[in-house]
Parts: sequence; structure tokens; C-alpha cells
Amino acid sequence: MDRGKKIVVLSHCIINANSKVEGLSTYSSAVKSLVNFFMDSGVGMMQLPCPEMEMYGIKRWGHVKEQFDTVHFRKTSREMLRSTVGQLQNYIRNGYEVIGLVGIDGSPSCGVEKTCSSRIWGGETSEKEELWKRIESVETVSGRGIFIEEFLKLADESGVEVELFSVDESEIEGSIESLIEKIKTYL
Repeated sequence: MDRGKKIVVLSHCIINANSKVEGLSTYSSAVKSLVNFFMDSGVGMMQLPCPEMEMYGIKRWGHVKEQFDTVHFRKTSREMLRSTVGQLQNYIRNGYEVIGLVGIDGSPSCGVEKTCSSRIWGGETSEKEELWKRIESVETVSGRGIFIEEFLKLADESGVEVELFSVDESEIEGSIESLIEKIKTYL
């Protein structure tokens, strides 16, 4: 059987919801409708590593972009992404088409159009009043997550052009339908 020679890069949790912060996943295993669409369309899927799982494990709290905007997180993200970008270079050199990368809007790591933000998130959690102020300060804002920013820098340095798409988990079904319609224009 012939290869489809089309590739899409997916944020880790699109294929493995178990990697998400406890309580945040709106699906039990994978975003099945999206994964099935790619499979039915003959598009191969590359799964990005999950920087949050790698650096903080499954028992982590939710974070905001400002917490990940550190030299360590950015450096580790780049190290984690080198292999993926290298594989994309190889695919492209050998006639494959990279459809794009699908991120997770609202994520401090993998947000494409939106990310999670707070200038005061962090600190001691034992003072309930202060904790509630911090919790209430978290908001979704326009912008990219740190992991996606580093992916784009590394891809640019490597001459790899990648279209960006996203799943918005705050409205997952409508978001997936819209995403599938956009991606159909690339197939």
C-alpha cells in the first residue's frame, strides 16, 4: 500500500488525555473524532512530547504561561523538540507534506491562539484569601504557549515551515468541526 506522504504534528494530549493536569481533560483517552479524521484521510500523526508531564509529572498543579517563561523551561522544551523538528526536516526533504501542527488553545505550553495567564499566580497556598485572589486572576489571553513558541523558533532556525492549528477545549466539539473543515482545504 502506498504511503499518504502527509504528516500532521499533534500536541501530546490530543492522543493521550492521561497526560493532562488532573481534572482538565474533557475526553477520556484521545480526541477520537480528530484522530479518526486524520486516519481516514491518510494523514500520519506525529505526537509532540508533553513538556509539563516531562518536567513536573502527573501530580502537578495547573500552571500559567508566566511560570513557564524561564530559561530552564525554554531550554528543556528546545531539547525535547529537536528530534521532532529533525524528523520534519527529513520528511520534507523526502517529498512528504507537513500539513501543520495542532496545539491546544488555553494551554500555557501548547496554546496556539490563546494561553493561560496570570501575573500573580504562584506563591504560598496556605492563606485561603490570597489563594482565591490568585485563582481568580487566571485568565485566557491571546498568545502562544511557551512550548509552541520554542517549536516555532527551532523550526524557523531549521528551515521548517509549519502551519498552526488549534483545538479550543473550552468549546471542543465546535472547535474540532471547524478545525477539520480548515484542514480539509490542505488535503
